[in-house]
Amino acid sequence: MLYWLADFGDDGGFFNLFRYITFRAGGAFVTALIFGFLFGRPLIDLLRRKQGKGQPIRDDGPQTHFAKAGTPTMGGLLILSALLVSTLMWARLDIPYVWIVLLVTLAFGLIGFADDYAKVTKQNTKGVSSRLRFLLGLVIAGLAAYAAAMFHPDGLTNQLALPFFKDALINLGVFFVPFGMVVIVGAANAVNLTDGLDGLAIMPVMIAGATLGVIAYAVGNSVYANYLGVHLVPGTSEFLVFAAALFGGGLGFLWYNAPPAAVFMGDTGSLALGGALGAIAVCTKHEIVLAIVGGLFVVEALSVIVQVAYYKRTRKRIFLMAPIHHHFEKKGWAEPQIVIRFWIISLILAAVGLATLKVR
Repeated sequence: MLYWLADFGDDGGFFNLFRYITFRAGGAFVTALIFGFLFGRPLIDLLRRKQGKGQPIRDDGPQTHFAKAGTPTMGGLLILSALLVSTLMWARLDIPYVWIVLLVTLAFGLIGFADDYAKVTKQNTKGVSSRLRFLLGLVIAGLAAYAAAMFHPDGLTNQLALPFFKDALINLGVFFVPFGMVVIVGAANAVNLTDGLDGLAIMPVMIAGATLGVIAYAVGNSVYANYLGVHLVPGTSEFLVFAAALFGGGLGFLWYNAPPAAVFMGDTGSLALGGALGAIAVCTKHEIVLAIVGGLFVVEALSVIVQVAYYKRTRKRIFLMAPIHHHFEKKGWAEPQIVIRFWIISLILAAVGLATLKVR
């Protein structure tokens, strides 16, 4: 919205700064960060009053988790509010890709909110039916993937781009939308599964979001796209503003989510942020790179899939408990040890993801 102030900067004055994505990204970061610090404590106090007993704790979970009883959930509201307000203020709202990602984020956030609300009101860890959540997610993701395909350049419509090989494209045709649905819904649920320890999910989300923001900045700029050997998707550079807002809002939330957490992110935040990462990847034609950058989320999701499939077949477990971060808890790792090591893994994967940009 503030981008339009650039119209007053034709003489090269202060308002001309609003033309630059980097300036607006910095503004979005600061706005989201301040928003988190200003409204974090009041929101937590409100959630504590409204929720009473807070988020219910799984009976079969690690024993250390019972000490967290009474901690309020839905802390994702803080991240989403900071993210949405900052993006609406600082991003160009005439770019359709911005609206695709914003609406996906909001829609998945509403699904997560409904699930969190059901859990705290019924004091039951099941919440909304997983089948209903999955179906709603598919509908939202399908609409987003279709919209992204409509706005992609002609040469990239319904194409799957491969990292490291600029000239290699796979024409998915009518299967692009289902593929995009899998990417968005898969990312949303993978982040949701990762959100099981204090601070575990938010930092990898911030790292992945920042990485995708840098990639999007290059993908949307003809000069950088040509130099770095990536396909040009005009308009996607604005995701740098979104990513900066996500990073600022994430830091504001982490201030209160650091061990011991004063508030949990809940499905409100994890589903929304995962869906946002997936939507950015689909819009920028970097779906495969998302699997690299978000490799931690992929491993968390796969650990659950493998555990369930193996148990149904043999009645035995591969991991002591899934998702895999609980396996390490059961092995005696301290919670901060798991969290920080997973953060390090996320940073390494982000570096690998950025390395896909330079191919010549």
